[in-house]
Amino acid sequence: MMIPGRTFAISDIHGCARTFQKLVQEVIHLQKSDSLYLIGDFIDRGNDSKGVVDFIFQLQEEGHQLFLLRGNHEQLMMDSVNDKETFNLWIKNGGDKTLKSFGIKSYSNLTLRYLSFFEKTERCLTYEKFIIVHAGLNFNHDNLFEDEEAMLWTRDMKIDKQKLGDRVIVHGHTPKPLDSILSQNQQGAVNIDGGCVYHTAKGFGFLVAYNLTERMFHYARNAEGD
Repeated sequence: MMIPGRTFAISDIHGCARTFQKLVQEVIHLQKSDSLYLIGDFIDRGNDSKGVVDFIFQLQEEGHQLFLLRGNHEQLMMDSVNDKETFNLWIKNGGDKTLKSFGIKSYSNLTLRYLSFFEKTERCLTYEKFIIVHAGLNFNHDNLFEDEEAMLWTRDMKIDKQKLGDRVIVHGHTPKPLDSILSQNQQGAVNIDGGCVYHTAKGFGFLVAYNLTERMFHYARNAEGD
């Protein structure tokens, strides 16, 4: 008898490859019958952005079903090619760690496989009654899916319950202490950014997986050793 798969979401890995692997392999024990949504900010600030992407490739090659969304850090990196100010802004926000990890001087130096990976990321996806997005949505628009910049950057999402209905937004982007994440009422919006890369700050330093199937949180403490 086929066992129904679970559906998970993970956000804001930020180059923490060891922690990402630990969460997937040792905490949630991802199975091929499961689905995994990765909600952007794979790169920057942490030391192993390449390792994060390579582990995603490994999971895909093993037959796991992954859905990949873009974060503001991926967008910054992609926009850095044609604009010096954007390049400098990206570097100030951890892009230097990404360049070092890949052994390159510019996003355009990436091989076609990595370029294709980033360029094919989605800005927003839906699953059953969940809206999955990196940062959030702009409720000032009648069409919640119109403002793509808000999907990557917003930090002041004010939910209009009439527009949202019984749907739930699952997002990251704005780090929250683990206790605050675990105590969310899981209605309207669920933030799963545990600030994994900020492991020296009190309450932060966790990579969180949200089980959409059972509405449960799972997490791993930063395991990078840096």
